[in-house]
Amino acid sequence: MLKKIMPIYGTRPEAIKVAPIVRALEDSNLFDCVVTVTGQHREMLDQVNSLFDISPQYDLDIIEPRQTLNGVLTKTIKGLDEILDREKPDAVVVQGDTTTSTAGARAAFYRGIPVVHAEAGLRSHDLYSPFPEEANRKLTSQLAALHLAPTRVSRNNLVRENLNSADIVITGNTVIDALLTVVEKQVPFEDPSLEELVGSGKRIVLVTTHRRENQGEPMRQIARALARLAQAKPEVQFVLPLHRNPAVRDVLLPIIEGAANITLTEPLSYGEFTRMLDASTVVLTDSGGVQEEAPSLGKPVLVMRENTERPEAVSAGTVRLIGTDEQRIVDSVSQLLNDPLAYADMANAINPYGDGLAAERTVAAIAKLLGVGERTPEFGSLDFDVMAAELATKRPVGA
Repeated sequence: MLKKIMPIYGTRPEAIKVAPIVRALEDSNLFDCVVTVTGQHREMLDQVNSLFDISPQYDLDIIEPRQTLNGVLTKTIKGLDEILDREKPDAVVVQGDTTTSTAGARAAFYRGIPVVHAEAGLRSHDLYSPFPEEANRKLTSQLAALHLAPTRVSRNNLVRENLNSADIVITGNTVIDALLTVVEKQVPFEDPSLEELVGSGKRIVLVTTHRRENQGEPMRQIARALARLAQAKPEVQFVLPLHRNPAVRDVLLPIIEGAANITLTEPLSYGEFTRMLDASTVVLTDSGGVQEEAPSLGKPVLVMRENTERPEAVSAGTVRLIGTDEQRIVDSVSQLLNDPLAYADMANAINPYGDGLAAERTVAAIAKLLGVGERTPEFGSLDFDVMAAELATKRPVGA
């Protein structure tokens, strides 16, 4: 009899990272996959499901304007509890650090259902940054029966928290599985101006900003820095897909709207965003997932945060933390645009996060957990101190 596995997700980042797992479960002859989404994101979630040809069996559709984190949590647990009671899965899979993942883990744990935590072990070591993600992932770790750590750094974080090392598997990150699949598709842009821009050969700085802790004055500094950079670099196009949150738009738009070389768009579909990422010269972001995706394409990433739960690419030299100070943002972006040696120092197409086989390792680990198979070898090229030292010997003199 097939083991029933229920992947639970609700946001676009989760959907991107769970999609390869769903595909691998459905391709397996060991499992019945029951896909359940919460709709914590709506349109963006549906876009990813469509791109990967996933049709959820259950959709809670919890999204409401300006709902609170507590509202999302309680509605999600209540809705999932009814589904778990009906389906009685052998295990649930939650991903990362969203309110959906924590709610899914709690709902399953309270019903005695094993929780599989994908992308486990990321830590910033600051409970309030990023908020609420750091707390969410730590809470989920306490409930999980199987921890799928993307890297050795993540595994070590879990071991230091006294979690059983036998329950931890280093898989690599499934975001790389998804990225490699979608980059090959070269999804066309709906906006003809973006198609024209990518075909023009102009240098592109891709910008994303939405972090809760950056809203308010930090985001005003980001906007002012963008306005100054656009004025100083008229030959460079800055592309900013705007987050739908009014708290983001109300701060950014009055400062940067009207600049000829700042292209403001609605949120891009994942396929479009991946193509823009591939076409970009520099990435300026406060996102978590982009820190993993861009280095896989050899793109330097400047992260507008004071800390990161993804230190591997920082060690590898492809990601730099720059915070939200206006002058520092201007200086950091300008350096990469003006100095070929500084650019080359960061544009190392080294991928510390995965090799495209994370979903395969995930399914094997679930099979072992449920007693119907064995694990495959872990993702292994993860000694980042050694890797960083090797990179240093290959960088241009004076970089």
